[in-house]
Amino acid sequence: MSLRALRILQEVHMVACEDTRHTQILLRKHEIRAKHLTSYTEFNHRRKAAELVGQMDRGWDVALVTDAGTPGLSDPGEQLVVAAIAAGHEVVPVPGPAAAIAALVASGLPTREFTFVGFPEKKSGARRRELTELLAAGRTLVLYESPFRVGDFLADLAAVAPDARVAVAREMTKLHEEIVRGSASELAAHYASERPKGEITVVVAPAKNAGEQVREEREPASER
Repeated sequence: MSLRALRILQEVHMVACEDTRHTQILLRKHEIRAKHLTSYTEFNHRRKAAELVGQMDRGWDVALVTDAGTPGLSDPGEQLVVAAIAAGHEVVPVPGPAAAIAALVASGLPTREFTFVGFPEKKSGARRRELTELLAAGRTLVLYESPFRVGDFLADLAAVAPDARVAVAREMTKLHEEIVRGSASELAAHYASERPKGEITVVVAPAKNAGEQVREEREPASER
């Protein structure tokens, strides 16, 4: 937690949070006085965004926090930001830990150009098509994945680009941080029988053979 983030949490009138219990622990740890806490999640964000904008209309400052990561990044906070801007309110980002950037810079893979995907497709066929096209663009990929699906994700990645260099980062910036590096095929084998715990970020370097597959799929049969 930065000093600025702590000051903001001290000064705002209301804190919208993913889990009020977790945020209360954070506030107590830093001796921040009692706040108006309200739940803002993927399940209630449509209704809650209107309520929070209403509080802003009345002159309240509202802070948005999440249990982990950056609010608004692969997160329903995006809708609240849009609603606040549309209502004429100022949106001020307060930098903090971001698993995507932390994993990218520690991966050992190219960082000059990268594409943040968020969560990939859940079904294998759609996921393979998505990966093939993304890798063909020639940029490093940064993705979030569920620990329950990371093995299946890596199996599909290995089918598309077996030699692609990959880093699987777990619990970035937290107590049990871990990064496992290797080729797509190596990590697919590693995670076939091991289910990691916690938040997972996957970084994938561009793979030439994936690009060749995309070109072959798009090229008319008469020209092959």
